[in-house]
Amino acid sequence: MAKTSVSKGVSTSTDPKTLQLVRSPEETLPQAVGRIAPDPAVNAGTVMQSYGGHLGREVDLMSMINAIQGTTQRVKAGDLSDLEAMLVSQATALQTIFTNLARRAQGQEYQRNFEAFLGLALKAQAQSRSTISALVELKYPKTTVIAKQANVANGPQQVNNGNFETSTPACAHAAENRIQKFKELEASDGKWLDARTQGAAGGTDPHLATVGKGDGTNEPRRKSPGLP
Repeated sequence: MAKTSVSKGVSTSTDPKTLQLVRSPEETLPQAVGRIAPDPAVNAGTVMQSYGGHLGREVDLMSMINAIQGTTQRVKAGDLSDLEAMLVSQATALQTIFTNLARRAQGQEYQRNFEAFLGLALKAQAQSRSTISALVELKYPKTTVIAKQANVANGPQQVNNGNFETSTPACAHAAENRIQKFKELEASDGKWLDARTQGAAGGTDPHLATVGKGDGTNEPRRKSPGLP
């Protein structure tokens, strides 16, 4: 756990594990600690100190915090080289973990232990692949292209013409034949021809004769009621 050294002005503490905090004269100690508590570099530095036993006991906490702050500034400026190096190192470390666990799984005598080690090995392998994918996306980000719709198309088109629809060559040929028949009818001056022959009078009632042609001049007119 990191210790906190607070002074009014520049701190002169030489303990590498101490978090050096400079506060203004009007600040109280709780206020000064609360001010740096949300600092991402401070939090990351203290976590690195807790898990950095492999680096030795004499690791300067403030140096780690300054290094993290420097990386943050470079990323804000558009330099992603530190992040790329981080992803490469993580993918490589995960690959090492996968290899170690896979070899240990092979040496297990019981099925339960074999499955446990092999499952952890495959998880490390999946994390390594995911890290590599993140690195590729960071190095070569995907671009989104937004294109306006154009009324250009190739191949048969569907055309709605009244009651005719042509979407395939077969439909287009059928519609053309129908149009040709209409044109033939128009050529006959609009007269619809009846090709059937005149039939004889029906024989159902022999007492009926064919009605002759009349103009109605010899028939008396019917008078409306109330008229003279």
